[in-house]
Amino acid sequence: MALTITPTPLPEDAPPFPAPAPLGAAPKFGVSATLAANEVLQTRRRRGLPVLPLAFGEAGLPVHPALCEALAAAAGCNAYGPVAGSAALREAAASYWGRRGLPTDPDTVVCGPGSKALLYALLAAIDGDVAVTQPSWVSYAAQASLAGATAHLIPACEGRGGVPDPAGLARAISLAHAAGRPIRAVIVTLPDNPTGVLASGAAVNSLCAVAEQHDLLIISDEIYRDLVYDDEPEFKSPSSIAPERTVVTTGLSKNLALGGWRLGVARLPGGPGPLGRELRDRLLAIGSEIWSAPAGPVQQAAAMAFAEPPELVEHVTRSRRLHARVARAVARRFAAAGATVRAPQAAFYVYPDFGPLADTLLDRHGIVSDDGLAQLLLSRYGVGVLPASAFGEQEWRLRFRVATGLLYGENDAQRAAALAADDPCSLPWIAGALTRLEEVLADLQ
Repeated sequence: MALTITPTPLPEDAPPFPAPAPLGAAPKFGVSATLAANEVLQTRRRRGLPVLPLAFGEAGLPVHPALCEALAAAAGCNAYGPVAGSAALREAAASYWGRRGLPTDPDTVVCGPGSKALLYALLAAIDGDVAVTQPSWVSYAAQASLAGATAHLIPACEGRGGVPDPAGLARAISLAHAAGRPIRAVIVTLPDNPTGVLASGAAVNSLCAVAEQHDLLIISDEIYRDLVYDDEPEFKSPSSIAPERTVVTTGLSKNLALGGWRLGVARLPGGPGPLGRELRDRLLAIGSEIWSAPAGPVQQAAAMAFAEPPELVEHVTRSRRLHARVARAVARRFAAAGATVRAPQAAFYVYPDFGPLADTLLDRHGIVSDDGLAQLLLSRYGVGVLPASAFGEQEWRLRFRVATGLLYGENDAQRAAALAADDPCSLPWIAGALTRLEEVLADLQ
């Protein structure tokens, strides 16, 4: 399918929440909602306007010095490498999964310039439609459309983001097959973006049972796995239940805050069946035509990161605790204001539901949609959030995603202090952001 892409510059005051195209419609191309929101907030900041940055899903922490040293030492690695990634990186990634109870052959590991690129390549490789949880990360449905497929949105298990309801998934598979649009794969996010919660082991078991019955490939995006809070239930990967049909993706952008380094890894199905080998061949063919090979210096530093020396394990532990304390503090502010919100269990996301305040928002502000509420928060208060409709929800639900990772400070000194603090919410800049949020939520009503 030939695609003609005409970039459209984003005006400085443009709303950061482009309306999603109807499912199954011809692909429309625009800046991802998360990136667009970040650009608008940066523009406001440059103008000297107040900003409370709660839209962009960035970890917001400094790079550990050991990683900086590893990257600098590898600066001379300027040759093209293997499309699958260097042997050292694939072995380190395999050992990373092995320590998490997923024995992995390095030959089943494929590396890419971020897990996002690998996810798109997987969708392009499966030759069929994909089931996606509703709500889910903004790029899954967009990438499916780019690959010429349809994303079938399946509501999440009740109260458990990231994994579709098994009965709804089975029903969608049957309907899609009858319509001549067979669903070949299902994407899950464990733990979840946008909701910040972790699907239960029972939900993962049910997912695997449906995938087995209908011969689906499971794509498990586990980029936030290392950020499940210490007091939450044990993490369960579909790959521990259905290893012969599960692809796991991860990277370094969340646990080690290395989003700008663009490095991801995929763990393909192993075992005697042909699926893993076929997927690997297709991924390498796609990667060879798009990215050739991940950046050499970054690969070398990433190999050290996936080996998990003690200083990086401690760094991730501190990051996890910081995320938990700030995200839970933000969730409490929304709950106190009357929104319904589940306590976050992982990463740095909160997913408040303003349905209980719908009448007040309508009477006072004329608000009837999540996009309208997000625009009001941005234009009147300088608070950036993402409406849930960007993640596939119905806009009348008045839900939105709040990302707390950029509250840790405006420079590395502040972020390092937040990382080291026993009570980060008492630091002046974080306490000030929480107070500002309380004031905005009170004035909203």
